[in-house]
Amino acid sequence: MKVLVACEFSGIVRDAFLARGHDAWSCDLLPTESPGPHIQDDVLEILNDGWDMMIAHPPCTYLATSANRWFINNPERWKKRLSAIIFVHDLLSCNIKKICIENPKGVITSHIRKADQYIHPYEFGHPEPKLTGLWLKNLPELRPTNIVDPEYLLYNSKRTKSGKSRYSRFGKLGSGHGKERSVFFKGIADAMADQWG
Repeated sequence: MKVLVACEFSGIVRDAFLARGHDAWSCDLLPTESPGPHIQDDVLEILNDGWDMMIAHPPCTYLATSANRWFINNPERWKKRLSAIIFVHDLLSCNIKKICIENPKGVITSHIRKADQYIHPYEFGHPEPKLTGLWLKNLPELRPTNIVDPEYLLYNSKRTKSGKSRYSRFGKLGSGHGKERSVFFKGIADAMADQWG
């Protein structure tokens, strides 16, 4: 099967499909961090190149609702959000038979359609809680493969009776940590390759 992994520079999903004998390619504006088949270009330019499946990780900077406070009185940011929504729409409506769009909870749901399912890395062998939506086309929901206890970090908080709040390690990363926040997990990539490949 010819698999396109869009908006991926890490090679994690691409490598999971390669390991199972598929013709898998990652594509991103950035160079790949892991040697392997990679196209450094705008993914919209290669959508019609005969792919059987696409798994896409569109940048969540302007799609996630966690940054909504930065949109107040900021028309430039709103323009970038609109462009990001159109980009996701173009990915979802392209002529590839099987599609998965992966992103955190955000405006894709309110502007395009609801996610088909939400998953956490802790359902696939990684202890991180990180709610991740999957928008699917001609693919079944992803089944958990290795459920482990989620690990939370505690922070002082005036909003709770105990004076503590719990967060994932991603919850307290501020701006400037986009690459770290967008990390994808091998356990989920392996489940995708095993169940969808």
